[in-house]
Amino acid sequence: MIIKHILYPVLRTGVVAGLLLACLVANTQAREHRILVLGDSISAAYGMSLTQGWVTLLAQHLADADPAVEVINASISGETSDGGLRRLPALLEQHQPGIVIIELGANDGMRGFPLPRLRDNLTAMATLSRNAGASVILVSMEIPPNYGARYTAGFRESFSEVATDTGSTLAPFLLDGVALDPELMQDDGIHPDVAAQPILLQNILPTIESVMAD
Repeated sequence: MIIKHILYPVLRTGVVAGLLLACLVANTQAREHRILVLGDSISAAYGMSLTQGWVTLLAQHLADADPAVEVINASISGETSDGGLRRLPALLEQHQPGIVIIELGANDGMRGFPLPRLRDNLTAMATLSRNAGASVILVSMEIPPNYGARYTAGFRESFSEVATDTGSTLAPFLLDGVALDPELMQDDGIHPDVAAQPILLQNILPTIESVMAD
């Protein structure tokens, strides 16, 4: 009886510790398979069904290889880096992603926002994500040349500078091969159409798969 009395608390403690460890491992694995996309209209499938956008195509592609992968699309049409930064802390707490894809900045540029403000916001978002335990993919964006050579060049360089400074992975320009092809753009000349979505996915997919493999 004495032996049983002594061993029972020990065994119970071991079981509890084992359960806690199992939960921790499960939560870690779930986080590794969770991708948060924080973007604007390009990622929010503007002008089409959300199911036709590149983010949904990404989720379908990754699920084919691993059904455990979860892609959360937190993109909003018209979103700026200001808005993304305001929303990000709550999104990180709610979803606890393993990867955060930041596709923001185009609306900042098209509204002529100061470039230091853009860089500060992107840096803050990347830092918040990394501090929350997520790997960060920063998506390169570009704006039309009519904003002036100096501003346009500075805008483009902002993304590579922030990626380097924050240890984030820089993804290629999402609209590469699309933005200058009117057959792949909607009538507004700004947003890609349905036919362009698989191209957008292929532009960014190698970067995502590389980060997932690390």
